[in-house]
Amino acid sequence: MNTEQQNDRYERGYAALSEVADGAQDAVIDGLADIAPHMGRYIVEFGFGDIYTRPGLTRRQRQLGTVAALAAMGNAAPQLRFHIGGALNVGCTRQEIVEVLIHVCVYAGFPAALNGLTAAREVFESRPDEPALVPVSDAPDGDRFVRGQQALADIDGHAGQQVIDSLKDIAPDLARYLLEFAFGDVYSRTGLDLPTRELVTVALCTALGTVGPQLRVHLHGLLNVGGTREEAVEIITQMAGYAGFPAALNGLTAAREVFAARDAV
Repeated sequence: MNTEQQNDRYERGYAALSEVADGAQDAVIDGLADIAPHMGRYIVEFGFGDIYTRPGLTRRQRQLGTVAALAAMGNAAPQLRFHIGGALNVGCTRQEIVEVLIHVCVYAGFPAALNGLTAAREVFESRPDEPALVPVSDAPDGDRFVRGQQALADIDGHAGQQVIDSLKDIAPDLARYLLEFAFGDVYSRTGLDLPTRELVTVALCTALGTVGPQLRVHLHGLLNVGGTREEAVEIITQMAGYAGFPAALNGLTAAREVFAARDAV
C-alpha cells in the first residue's frame, strides 16, 4: 500500500476517532508513543479508518455495541470508560447506556453489569454538563411470566421456545427465570428498542466467544425484530477490533449459518 493510501486511512480514522474522543484523541495516540507507536497508528488506521467508518451502522449503534461487548468481556475497564464517553459524544443518552449495561447482566452476569455501571457512573460524574439521567421509574405492567413469553415469541420465535423446552427435564426453574427475568423484566424495559437490544446482544455474544448457540438464536432475533443482515455483519466485523479476529470469524460463521437457514425456508 502506498503512502497516499496510508495517509487517507489515517486521516479518515483520525477524524472518526475525534468524533468519539471529542478532543482526547491525541491522548490515545500519544499514550503509546514511548512503547508502541505503531500500535497507535493501527488503532487509527484499522480500528477507526477501516472499521468504524464503514457504512451499515450509525455511530450510535457502533458505540452501544462496543459498550455492551467491553462490559460483557469485563477485562478492559479503561476502554469501557472511553467508549461510554464516546457513546455520549456521538449522541447516545445516559439512559441508553445504562440500559445497555443492565442488559449485559442477562448474558455476562451481574458482576459484569455492575462493573459496567460503576464505569458509567464515573464517566457521568466527570461530565456534569451532560443531560441528567432519567431512570426508568416503573416496572412494566402485567404478569412477568406472560410478559416474558410474549417477548420471547416476538424476538426469537420458535428458536426461543426450543430453549425453554430443552430445560424442562433438567432445570424447569431456570426456564421460568429466563422467561420472567431475562424477557419479562429486562427485555421489556423501556429505554432501548428491540432492534437495538438484539444488536447489542449479537455484539456481546460475539465478543464473549463462548456462546455460539445463543449467538445464532439472537442473530435470528435481530432479523425477526427488524434488524438487517448488513447490520448483523457489520457489528460482528467491528468485534474484530475489540474481541479479536477469531471471535469475529466465529461470529460470521454463525451469521452465515443463520442466513442460509432463513433462505432455505
